[in-house]
Amino acid sequence: MALLGGAGWSAVDAADADIIIINSCGFIESAKQESINAVLLWRKRYPDKKILLAGCLAQRYAKELAESLPEADRLFGNADLGGIVEAAQCAMGVELAEPPSKLPAAGDGRRPLLSLPGSAYVKINEGCNNRCTFCSIPLIRGPLRSRSIADVLAECRELLGRGIRELCLIGQDIGSYGKDFSGGQSILPDLLEALSEPEGDFWVRLLYIHPDNFPLPILDIMERDKRFLPYFDLPFQHGSEKILAAMNRRGNAAAYLSLIETIRSRLPDAVIRSTFLLGFPGEADEDFRALLDFQDKAQLDWLGCFTYSREEDTPAYAMKNRVSKKLAAERKRMVEERQISITEKQMDRFVGREFDVLVEEAVDEEDGLYLGRLFCQAPEVDGAAVINSDRNLAPGAFVRGRVTGRAGFDLEVVLIS
Repeated sequence: MALLGGAGWSAVDAADADIIIINSCGFIESAKQESINAVLLWRKRYPDKKILLAGCLAQRYAKELAESLPEADRLFGNADLGGIVEAAQCAMGVELAEPPSKLPAAGDGRRPLLSLPGSAYVKINEGCNNRCTFCSIPLIRGPLRSRSIADVLAECRELLGRGIRELCLIGQDIGSYGKDFSGGQSILPDLLEALSEPEGDFWVRLLYIHPDNFPLPILDIMERDKRFLPYFDLPFQHGSEKILAAMNRRGNAAAYLSLIETIRSRLPDAVIRSTFLLGFPGEADEDFRALLDFQDKAQLDWLGCFTYSREEDTPAYAMKNRVSKKLAAERKRMVEERQISITEKQMDRFVGREFDVLVEEAVDEEDGLYLGRLFCQAPEVDGAAVINSDRNLAPGAFVRGRVTGRAGFDLEVVLIS
């Protein structure tokens, strides 16, 4: 959007658009189908408009889609985002108005922000070198490539200057940040040290650290500077040593439980989110029991589950002893049901305490009802803070509140002076 805006394009409602860009996902089969269905839906709705299919699906299956999906006028992958202007112009059948080299950089902090007020995502690296056997991300995104500390810091300063209060650092594995140019050592702690330099009241949230690549020195920084939230997104994926090895993960349940204990001993309020993958080839009953045992011992604050998707060109694609989709779905349901009481108990520990709350939106200003988030709630994936206020609140601002109760996964908050 930043590149297109710099070339004179304007974002409008679909009904008024010349071209509709669909940004696709190609990670698992359901995401692929959803992306294709989106193309078909928009083509049916607007038969005379140009449609450009962008993103991961277009990157991975460019040749196949060019032959099988005539509903898309043009495909544009994610290998070189700087080419989006040329792709859009070509889809429209017009000559390129301005060379891509003259367009503004997309990561300079001045880009359009699509997240809720007060929060912004900052991608610090792209690609992945972990090569988990089930994962197609390296096939789509390529190997690890990290931005420089100076580049990330400049973008964050720009965002803070625009009033952003929460910087969410993201990447396929931010624990590996900088390994591609620093001799194989993570320099995520160095980046956090640099981000501690700007003054002001803001949060830094770290999203998606591969647990095998967890840089322990970041805990030192979090102890010193409370603006770095003790929120950890660690995709453990499983608790069976056999399955973890088949996934090409170096850790095991004991190592992961030790990491959790280290984090919680250093940062008592630490909140840990994870994901589990059910139905990986060879997952026997005893492996599933090992996962349930790990779940009970880990007492994770937040947990997401997904079932195995067999992806072409991944090592797991050819693995034998595949688990039926029905059994994988049943195991997923069981894990999710067990997690409900765990998450509710973990959220109960915040009741009666005071916290900063980032206001996101007004639900009913007349009744003084707003939604926001505490440090323990990441954007879009966790519960919300339901705020009761007798004064108007500005979305994107911090307020101080007391947690008075829990409603499901949400926390109820009243403002304090």
